[in-house]
Parts: sequence; structure tokens; C-alpha cells
Amino acid sequence: MSSARAINHHADHPGFSGLGGVLCGLLFLVVGRAKARLATDIAQVSPTDHVVDVGCGPGTAARVAARRGARVTGVDPSTAMLRVASVITPRRSAITWREGTAEALPVADGAATVVWALATVHHWQDVDAAVAEARRALVAGGRLIAIERQVSADATGLASHGWTEQQAEAFAALCRDSGFTDVCVEGRGAAKKAVWVVRGTRR
Repeated sequence: MSSARAINHHADHPGFSGLGGVLCGLLFLVVGRAKARLATDIAQVSPTDHVVDVGCGPGTAARVAARRGARVTGVDPSTAMLRVASVITPRRSAITWREGTAEALPVADGAATVVWALATVHHWQDVDAAVAEARRALVAGGRLIAIERQVSADATGLASHGWTEQQAEAFAALCRDSGFTDVCVEGRGAAKKAVWVVRGTRR
């Protein structure tokens, strides 16, 4: 898809490894709470769900979903992030931490009722492959949710990590082309806390 590069405009990010990854993980524990609650509310997570959290980082959203009774698989390519996530998660939690990428989710076909990616799609290496992989992992009727910070087209550096409205719409179009229905784009929040929410249902 010609717009795929615009959607994952930070695909060349080096990732989060070593001590730097651990420190970023600790930071993300604070800054990811609002998106975690929003995703859980939008998905209407319940004890009947298996949530796959793509790019789970230190696991904030995974733990919110688990507190709603869901079974959760947190997937991240960074062992440093997964280390932070596992250390601060209660041992009896219904969360499994797995190393993996959006393009190769370590779950069986149709295993998930919810797949979400919170502030991570703009880092995916191959958006087309990752959306197809989300569809593979979801049961029929399962929900795909992507949340990204709203950014301006001329933003640079850290301020550019997110999506413009055009990028959000491009991702939604890709989801439709990949077999998702009821796909919509919605703006939530205001000012620096504003985000784009793209969601759809697996046919």
C-alpha cells in the first residue's frame, strides 16, 4: 500500500534495549495509563476476552485488561520492556508475556477476541503484514483497536511520534482493505492529550 510508509513513519526506530530500554519502560508506566484505560473502555473488555497487546511495553494496558478479568498476552520485541512488565506484575495474574513483533504474533489462529496497539503502529516494520497478522489472530467478530497520539504534519523529533489525521485515515483504509468491517476513525481528548482511535471488527 502506497501510504504504508506514512503510517509507520518511525519504523526505523532502534527499539528499546538494555538499560535505556528499562528506563523507558519505567517512564512508560506513567505516560501510558490514559491510553490503557481508553483502550479497555473502547473494547469493553470482560472476563470472556483474550486480549493481545501488541507492543505492550511495560504492560500497563495488559494489567488494566487483566483487572477487568480478561486473559492477556503481552507481546513486545524488547526483552528489556518485558523484563519490567514481568517484575511488576503479580505472579497470579492472567497475563502471559511473549517476545514477538506485530508481523509475527506468538498466538494461534483465532485465539484473540481483542488485538490492540497503543502508540506502536507508527513503529511497525511492515504495516500490511501486521494488519493481516492481527486478522489471523482474531476470532470472527474480534476487535482491532489502534490508538496514536495526534500530531501535526510538520512535527519533528519526539513530537512527531503519532499520527496526523491523514495517517489515521490511511490506517483505517488499510484495515478495510484487509477484511475488517465497521472501521472508524475517531478523535479523543484535547490539546496535548488528543489521540486518534481507529477500530474495526474482523469478518
